[in-house]
Amino acid sequence: MNRPELNLSQLRTFVAAAEHMSFIAAAEAVHRSQAAVSMQIMKLEGAVGQALFSRHTRRIELTVAGERLLPYARQMLYMEAQAMAALRTQEVVGRVVLGAPDDYLSSLLPPVLERFAKLFANVEIELVCLQSLLLKPMLQKGQIDLAFVTRDDDLDGAFIRRENMVWVGSPRQAIWNKSPLPVALFEKGCVARAHTLAALEQSGKPYCATYSSPSLLGILAMVEAGLAVAALAECSVPAHLARLGRAEGLLPVEPLDIVLVKGRTNSSPAVECLAGEIMASLSPVTM
Repeated sequence: MNRPELNLSQLRTFVAAAEHMSFIAAAEAVHRSQAAVSMQIMKLEGAVGQALFSRHTRRIELTVAGERLLPYARQMLYMEAQAMAALRTQEVVGRVVLGAPDDYLSSLLPPVLERFAKLFANVEIELVCLQSLLLKPMLQKGQIDLAFVTRDDDLDGAFIRRENMVWVGSPRQAIWNKSPLPVALFEKGCVARAHTLAALEQSGKPYCATYSSPSLLGILAMVEAGLAVAALAECSVPAHLARLGRAEGLLPVEPLDIVLVKGRTNSSPAVECLAGEIMASLSPVTM
């Protein structure tokens, strides 16, 4: 009995289609015709013996089999990239400007950047620490090469991971018992702020916005001082803060989708290598 073989070119097309949820956008991403993309997906589905996408009139969706294959496909492409990088590490030179909010930059990216620096010693990385909504125009103007940001209606890219949001407060002062509830919020226009306010409205709990900040450090200062509660991305929650929930009258907050967006003006090998390292390192494989 012949065992099915996975073709890396087909997997690359599959990942592009899954990330863009469109065969048309995938065709642009992999520089192939739409017909060629459809044919590669059909061949891959034939190899695995299962449909990977549900086709609708104007959109596609991953099937259960597609969801299961996606993280493994990413890992296989990452291993291919790493194998090639091991052979040409010293050949990759250049500069990459990476933008990210401070909560992601401090909690998720340091191990990735450390590993990348060891692999690509001749690539210089410049970091821009700003809110996702402020990084959007910088991408459009070509001022940054990559943005590791929260997905919203106008800012989309390769899906990296889903980050839960967690209510937190100071364990020294039960400020969550106060009415109206003092809440520290991220700045207007921020997806995290919108999700936080939606959860508060749904709970019907009286609240007042006592502090608004574009910075995680500002939010944490208010929470640690016992002056407010806040909803934060789980990756950025300090261990010493109390985690709150339904017992304190706080409903779950909708999670954040983190994506990696490439700028339109720079697709250099250095940029592609850093993008590949981020996607492979931070996209979890479900076993």
